[in-house]
This record gives sequence, C-alpha cells and structure tokens, in this order.
Amino acid sequence: MDTENAIRLRFLATRDHLDERQRRLFAASEARALGYGGMALVARATAMAPSTIARGLLDLDEPTPLVGTIRRPGAGRPFLAEGCPTLLADLRSLVEPATMGDPMRALLWVSKSQEKLAAALLGMGHSLCANTVGTLLEQIGFRRQANRKTREGTSHPDRDAQFEYINATAQAFEEQNEPVISVDTKKKEILGDFKNGGSDYRATGCPDRVRTHDFMDKELGKAIPHGIYDVSANAGWVTVGIDHDTAEFAVNSLRLWWEKMGCCRYPKATRLLITADGGGSNGSRLRLWKRELQSFVEETGMSVTVCHYPPGTSKWNKIEHRLFCQISQTWRGKPLTSRLAIVELIGSTRTTTGLTVRCELDTRLYAKAIQVSVEEFDSLNIERAHFHPDWNYTIHPRIRDVNQDHAAIVA
Repeated sequence: MDTENAIRLRFLATRDHLDERQRRLFAASEARALGYGGMALVARATAMAPSTIARGLLDLDEPTPLVGTIRRPGAGRPFLAEGCPTLLADLRSLVEPATMGDPMRALLWVSKSQEKLAAALLGMGHSLCANTVGTLLEQIGFRRQANRKTREGTSHPDRDAQFEYINATAQAFEEQNEPVISVDTKKKEILGDFKNGGSDYRATGCPDRVRTHDFMDKELGKAIPHGIYDVSANAGWVTVGIDHDTAEFAVNSLRLWWEKMGCCRYPKATRLLITADGGGSNGSRLRLWKRELQSFVEETGMSVTVCHYPPGTSKWNKIEHRLFCQISQTWRGKPLTSRLAIVELIGSTRTTTGLTVRCELDTRLYAKAIQVSVEEFDSLNIERAHFHPDWNYTIHPRIRDVNQDHAAIVA
C-alpha cells in the first residue's frame, strides 16, 4: 500500500471523531513526518486545502495553549446548490453536448469558458463568479477535455490479414538477403522564413523571427520530400522535388536510391519488395505508378513486388515512424529558408540506433494528369497475388521477342 492511500485510510477512520482543529493538526503532523512534498501528498489524501494544513503546521509550532472557537458541524456558508435547487440543472443544460447550437440557449456555438457560463447563468437569475462555476462543473462531472485521436474510421475486414501478409513477405525477402524498402512522400514544405513546428535552444529573448502568415513565396517555391527507408539496413534516402508529387517523381526517387545506395548494398539482388500506402503518388489503383515501375524493372532487371497497406493505416508504414519523424526532429524550430537548407538538414539526420540518411535535390519538372491507355496498361508484365491482388502484385521484366530484336538489328 502506498503512502497516500495509507494516510487516506487513517484519516477516514478518525475523521468523524475529530473536530475542525484536530483534523487540521492530524494533517499537519502527517505532512511534517513526510518532509519535502508532504503537504501536497496529504492534501490529496485528505481533500484538505494546503492553506488549512499550513495553519495546522503553525498550530504545531505554537507553544501556548490552543484557544478560540470551533465551528459546529454544518456551520459556514451553505452551498449555492442548496439555496437554489435549479442551479445545477441550469448549468448542466448549458454544457450538455446535445444542447450545442440550440437557438433558444444563451450559448450558441461558442467556447464554454467559465466566464461565459457565469454570464449565461446570470441571465437565468443565478449570480455567481467564474471560479464558482468551475467548482460546480466538477461537482456535476465536467472538466475541460482535449480531443483525443482514437477513432480510425471504418476498418477494412482484411486489415489484419494484409498486415500478416506484408510481414510474411518481408521476412521471406530478408531471409534471402533481398532488399525491403518502405516508400512515401512527406508533407510538402513551403520555403522561406516561415514558422516551423517545435523549438530549439537559443539565447533567451532571441527567437527566430518569422513571418506572421504562411503564404507561399512564389520565387522560393516549395519542397516535396519523397523518402525511401531500407528496413534491413536502417538507412534512408530522400529525394527533394520542386514540382509535383507524381508517380514519375516517386519512381525516379526509387531509381536514384538504387543507383546511389541500393545496387552497392545489394549487388546480387534479383527481387525488390516495396511497402507503400494505398494512395498518393504510389496508389494501388494508379496506372502510371505501375507503368513507371515497369520501366524501372526493365532498367534494373529485377522483379519488383509491391504490398500496399490497407485504407486508413498509413501511419503503420515503417517510413513514417522510423525516418520521417526523425527528420522532423532534426529541423524542429528551424525555418526552412531554401532547398539547400532542407537537403542539408535531412542529410544530417542521425539516431543513436544507427539511422543514416542521404538526400538529393531533384530539379526535374513532372507533368500532371498523365493518362495511361488500357492497351499500354495491358502490356505490363504484372503478376497479381492470390490474396488481395489489388494490394499485392509483382512486376516482372517483359519477355522480349527474339525475332523482333533480330529484325531491329538488321534494319
């Protein structure tokens, strides 16, 4: 049993046999015996005000006999709710969620501060201060509550099965020393002296001065970081684009990663596993994503297997909590004034667990709304898995026609 519960039990056992002063002395003696922090602990255990316990400590130090009157039980100012039976019911009607927006109510779609509630109660004939409103709210079970992210929306019935499929596939690739990567695009960043989330150490009273409004500077533009996280090597690659987040841009980022990092780390690789979200530039329904992957497959000679996460589960993508969050920590509180600053900050990201990150700027321009015809899409060499073929598929190099190649050489 902890100390606070022990004090609470002793106090409850003797409270009804002690008068006002004796209860005060009891709490003061417990606080003094505990030493530093004892007053706060005893206040929680006995529900007595710290000021009352402080007076008890003064009484313990007073050598003269204790004199003075002791209030009889029930003395003191009566509770407001006792003098006005409708007070709590009126207050509850103001704070109940069901009454928000009712045109007949005094509060209409506003923040329910204690001051506003006190003003509304005054209109109902109850005169009380804002602090008293706070006390009454606790009595009826209301406290200020912040939003809590717990609801994920409708869950796909095959969500857990897809997670198990991804884990099993990744484990099989790693056992054969084949690369497994997680890909995604980080939040677009506007460039300039704009406020960036988080804080960093600076001299007292000398914060970075940034703009009040976050309107994009057309001359500086924006930055689009596309990341690739190598699960086995605990290494990241980020391509910072300047134009649009398209499937061409995403696959070109993959191509740069393979040329600069992947082929050196996996020289004997014949297959590549990509885990990705179900939407965005690498969406499971995007024809352009698959067409660009086919081009990458033809260039490298590797087969590429893609496993998409189910809808509403993008936060489980490993790149989110192993790479992107570390980048956000690196540049917290620092205005992203240029693309060079972004590249340097991302490239300097390190962790004690061994994460390293390389970053490169991609200055190419990517067209939007590129259409892939049905004929072109049907020409892709896609092998779909038996389980959720829309989420899981492998793109193989296309088989060349030897006769056509010979004819091309002769021509």
